[in-house]
Amino acid sequence: MIKQGSLQEKILISKLNFKNKDAFSAIYDLYLDKIYRFIYFKVPTVAEAEDLTSQVFLKIWQLAITGRIKVGESFQSLIYKVARNLVIDHYRSSARDKNTVSLDEAINVARNETLENKIDAKLELEQVGKKLRKLKNEYREVIIMHFVDDLTIKEIAGILEKKRGNVRVTLHRALKALKEIQ
Repeated sequence: MIKQGSLQEKILISKLNFKNKDAFSAIYDLYLDKIYRFIYFKVPTVAEAEDLTSQVFLKIWQLAITGRIKVGESFQSLIYKVARNLVIDHYRSSARDKNTVSLDEAINVARNETLENKIDAKLELEQVGKKLRKLKNEYREVIIMHFVDDLTIKEIAGILEKKRGNVRVTLHRALKALKEIQ
């Protein structure tokens, strides 16, 4: 299995710039679940999450065929930035309020778990989900990126186009706000 940020990934990205469909397929497999989950917690329906996820990969392919993906830069930051911008564009184009996904749907994202694990996950998601819904979007976003998607402060800063110190402060404030929620 190819790891994110590895030499193998960089080789795939360089092949991607030469319109290599196999490289695109490997990148797709590597990032699909993370990008879907990232979008899933930001849009109200599964259909919208699936649609936006496919748009992310379409945009990545368009960047690749025009040779605009830089091998030396973090591909993970690029793909999350594309996903984030598409979600923002989605909300700009639709004049409705942002809703949170139902916790039942969120549980379905988890795969290959036993019934006990699913029940435990549901209880945990209900507790965390209730608290996360009460946070500002900015706070919720950095918590999900850092703790769910395992992104570093540096990677989050790149995605959000903020300084690392600002991201650290935002994450600290988000955690503090999360602890204060009853």
